[in-house]
Amino acid sequence: MRSYNINFIRHGKTEANTRGAYIGVTDVHLSQKGLEQLKKIHDTIGYPRTELLISSPLSRCLETCSVIFPSQNVTVNGAFAECDFGDWEGKTAAELADNKYFAEWLSNSEKNPPPNGESGADFTRRICLGFERLVNSLLSSGTSTATIITHGGVIMTLLAVYGIPQAHSYDWRMDFGYGYAARVTPSLWMRDKIIEVYDTIPFSPKSQKENRKEDLLEKNF
Repeated sequence: MRSYNINFIRHGKTEANTRGAYIGVTDVHLSQKGLEQLKKIHDTIGYPRTELLISSPLSRCLETCSVIFPSQNVTVNGAFAECDFGDWEGKTAAELADNKYFAEWLSNSEKNPPPNGESGADFTRRICLGFERLVNSLLSSGTSTATIITHGGVIMTLLAVYGIPQAHSYDWRMDFGYGYAARVTPSLWMRDKIIEVYDTIPFSPKSQKENRKEDLLEKNF
């Protein structure tokens, strides 16, 4: 049976990321260092080819697309924007340490949204709805490869919900410009809504790649 590949890649680094600030819907640009890191990965290792390139609408993701897929058309999809941190946008954990609402959010972000922000439950619902629509679109159109340039929180949450091997969202963390490759098998998707995460992006060197799938499946998350 035909399978479909979806690549998840985190955007390049920004100055706000360097500061450790909460940056969700705030539209910041890649830092010079972030651009240089992406170019180095692109030139020395490379990224997998894709038929369909999808991006969060935020500049840091669109700029990442222009660096690592310079000649590819981009489809912008708001479902894959980062979580809205509301009044905490641009602030660090240290700056919010004395805020009682911040402590409540840390203890249960699913139910306790940041002031004027998005709860974890609403965030998960939004991105999952967008992802399921994307997968169903691939299956119906026959497009075999898609790449999503998005945010760390989006990737970690989607793989925690749909990915096998099963793991907590924190275990799916990745560095800037890196991500994961997943395989969608139609029968598994229709029955269980699961995808098989089989490699990291950029792909492992050829000498290691043969064992990468087995290592990933045996990983003790």
